[in-house]
Amino acid sequence: MKVKVFETAAEGGAAAAKQAAEKLNAVILEKGSARLLLSTGASQFKFFEAFVKENVDWSKVEMFHLDEYVGISAEHPASFQKYLCERFINIVHPGKFHLLSGEGDPEKTIAEVSEKLMERKIDLGLIGIGENGHIAFNDPPADFADTRCYKVVDLSDTCIQQQLHEGWFENEDAAYKQAISMTCQKIMDCETIISVVPYAVKAQAIHDTLTMEETNLVPATLMKRHADVTVYCDKDSASLTDAATLKAFA
Repeated sequence: MKVKVFETAAEGGAAAAKQAAEKLNAVILEKGSARLLLSTGASQFKFFEAFVKENVDWSKVEMFHLDEYVGISAEHPASFQKYLCERFINIVHPGKFHLLSGEGDPEKTIAEVSEKLMERKIDLGLIGIGENGHIAFNDPPADFADTRCYKVVDLSDTCIQQQLHEGWFENEDAAYKQAISMTCQKIMDCETIISVVPYAVKAQAIHDTLTMEETNLVPATLMKRHADVTVYCDKDSASLTDAATLKAFA
């Protein structure tokens, strides 16, 4: 795992977007097309603003996404389908995209998207880290052994509180309590992982990810096992981690 620290979230997001574009372009040159996995959330805003401006042949990109609330409509302000359509799909028009529907039978949705996902390895995954250290909606204690592509999970109280803090729901009663989430093992199958993790609310998660041994109580520690992961922090998200630790991951 490599960690890069920038002064602001915008600077980190732009640098991550540049690396992501370079990876996609290299894969397209080699394979003719590239498979991309995207995360969402308030921490990814600056990344997406920069990413959609990068020079990529988006017609050769096939997009998947990490997770979606069970029961949510695609028009709901908190829908990750809506998020990705507004901030990515409707701007760059990727050649193919596979969205997780929050409506209908979640197991049917999982089966349909998993079939597409299994056709070829994901070349690049953009994987956020939650305030409780989760990756996708794999809240602690996460199951590191599950080999499925996606599963239905119950969201922890900490995870729900993060969604409230970010303004996606008016109150806890309005928040969805389950989600379709990519599993930890399938995230680890990505050839390259870029993790954009700005803001002070992520400082404890960054500290724990970098300083603790691999543990399902901090799911993001699993990514330290991956051969090609770059984490982009700003000075606020890196503020609880000592300079020696940051240097060790530089």
